[in-house]
Amino acid sequence: MSSVQRALRLLEAVGAHEDGAPAKQLAREAGLPLPTAYHLLRTLTHEGYLHRESGLFRYGDAVRRLGAGRTGLPAPPDQPGKPDYQPGNQPGQSGLVPGPADRLARTVTALAGELGVAVYFAVYREGEVDVLATADAPGAPAVEEWADFRQTAHAHAIGQCLLAQLDEAERADHFARYPVRALTPYSVRDEAGFHRRCAARRPLQPVCEREEYALGTVCAAIPLIAGETAATLAVSTPLARAERLRPAVDSLRSRVGALIGSLSFSISI
Repeated sequence: MSSVQRALRLLEAVGAHEDGAPAKQLAREAGLPLPTAYHLLRTLTHEGYLHRESGLFRYGDAVRRLGAGRTGLPAPPDQPGKPDYQPGNQPGQSGLVPGPADRLARTVTALAGELGVAVYFAVYREGEVDVLATADAPGAPAVEEWADFRQTAHAHAIGQCLLAQLDEAERADHFARYPVRALTPYSVRDEAGFHRRCAARRPLQPVCEREEYALGTVCAAIPLIAGETAATLAVSTPLARAERLRPAVDSLRSRVGALIGSLSFSISI
């Protein structure tokens, strides 16, 4: 079954619940593994086809616009901050300008193509790791989410970097909901071990992990200062091409100041 078919099954499942439904129920009804469903639901939400509120998924504006195009009814107006195209707001402008999600996707895709590694942008909000954008590079596909990123933040560089930016109470709350467990022979084994790592790391230092989330993959994440929101720009590459990681991290660190302006608006997506 292709990714498109899986996404359509999820959309059909969502359509059966007028008041929305949680990810686990939708995965079960669509006949999909939970990690696959989580990944697709996040992508569909990011693109505006779904809207998530209080843990429930329902149709988003992009689906309603598709329906409007079919029936001839006027489409609903774009909402600020939605991951979709937004009408131009200059006097006399009749075209469309890219919305925040589109600009974010272009930025991340351009970085992946330039650096030759997969690139990710993620934030921590409402107690969850939220990967807002990913981009593949030739020979360096984005890591497959075989275990839910939110529940395994302790194991991957993205989550480790975000959790390191939280205070003790926020980390304690996270681990109360998502206990530390080893995913590979190289993963941190317990919560105490994770805290020792955090204590040994200097502020704003990149976080690197080698095969802790996925065997055969190395990752690194750079902490970003974006107001009160924990954010990170991360990269990954197959272990066989690990030599690409350090140059990519150094390049990103040298331009963080220029990038933060183009990324920080995306936190509201």
